Amino acid sequence: MELTKEEESALKGEQGEIMQMAYRILVATGEATDADKLIPIEWAHLSGVNYNTIGDSGEEFLSGISKTARVKVKTTLNPMGFDIDNVSNYGLDDNFISKQLSIRKSYEAMGVIPSFSCIPYEIFDIPKEGTHVSFAESNAAIHANSFNNLKTNKESAFSALASAITGKSPYSLLRKEDSPNITIRMKVDNPNEMTYGMLGFFAGKVGNDSVNISGIEEMDRRSCKAMCGGMGTSGTCAKFLFGDGESNCEKVDFDKKEMNNIYDELNTAEKGDLITLGSPQLGLEEISDL
Repeated sequence: MELTKEEESALKGEQGEIMQMAYRILVATGEATDADKLIPIEWAHLSGVNYNTIGDSGEEFLSGISKTARVKVKTTLNPMGFDIDNVSNYGLDDNFISKQLSIRKSYEAMGVIPSFSCIPYEIFDIPKEGTHVSFAESNAAIHANSFNNLKTNKESAFSALASAITGKSPYSLLRKEDSPNITIRMKVDNPNEMTYGMLGFFAGKVGNDSVNISGIEEMDRRSCKAMCGGMGTSGTCAKFLFGDGESNCEKVDFDKKEMNNIYDELNTAEKGDLITLGSPQLGLEEISDL
């Protein structure tokens, strides 16, 4: 990778241990994804917030770096392990509460906005088209690339945090004008939100970095959200484009048979004692419908 003098200085540790660590993460990520340089970003969105996810080692790491680390760009945050306004209602273990609050304190000390949401695109103003961001939450990264006309890698918790601290991110394939090598032909009539969620899951399984979707003239916001949520759980694909794509694209059909296969794969029970909703989180319109 080609680095600027300032980036090389940080990588050598001349700007402190925290910056050195952050640049090491970015350079390693960039080399693994064939990036030729680092570029500035304007917004980072972090995962690695729930204590159930990152555990004691994550809590201790954040507590340590938060003493000196500060974010350079607007930085928002994924959900944590409970609703802070109603924590007393859940009967949670005191250790869990203490560790989760420590994680929250560490992020806030670094200057992170305590948004605690996996749908930042519904809460915050969207930057102008083509803006580079760094989103770790998978559905948000896909939504940014595909629907908001932003550019982001499908970041890890560490690479997004490193981007927040440095204001930089590797210039990898998803940030470039790419042409997907596979086209999924939508063959299901009268699709609904669940259909689009399963289409997204299918696309994530068969696609690499990005896919074309043909047979759909338009998609409303909620259908797009469902598709992004499905795609984010099944593979590395982080962008979809509408259209047939290049003539040499591999063509794959998503028909009723494929949809039923996805349904059977995801459905583990016909009924249950508890139904949970909200992955991605529900917006005001969706809550109102309920």
